[in-house]
Amino acid sequence: MPEIKKILCAVDFAEYSPQIAAYAQTLGKAFKAEIQVIYVAPTLAHYIGFQVAPSSIENFVGEIISGAEETMDKFLKENFSEAQVSGKVLTGYAAEEIQDFADSNSMDLIVMGTHGRKGIDRILFGSVAEKVVKGAKMPVLTLRPKSVDEDKS
Repeated sequence: MPEIKKILCAVDFAEYSPQIAAYAQTLGKAFKAEIQVIYVAPTLAHYIGFQVAPSSIENFVGEIISGAEETMDKFLKENFSEAQVSGKVLTGYAAEEIQDFADSNSMDLIVMGTHGRKGIDRILFGSVAEKVVKGAKMPVLTLRPKSVDEDKS
């Protein structure tokens, strides 16, 4: 039977991220596994050359990362009281960074949410979760969390 000792929990700090964290924490407790939570900030590198100074973009990305690190610390304290957990903020394209991190850190399982995009949004933006599922070398647990509106019904 495969062992699950290292769980990667990928979040985007959206309203449903605590639900994703709850699943990761439950699995971490059940398997006595360590949990690594990651957030991937965009690089904004594709804006270089659009009459925006590269130094301005670098400063903006630096501010995003700094804010994301503070948000990560708060997120871990609020959502992982019962698990061995650490957090990391990465930059780049989310699907690629999640897969690279999982591979380079020998993760046994990836836990992440889906946005449930439909129609033109799905065509234009694709699905990070779908890309990770297709490219990951380890199992991926995808969760379609309930929105606040769904909880009220």
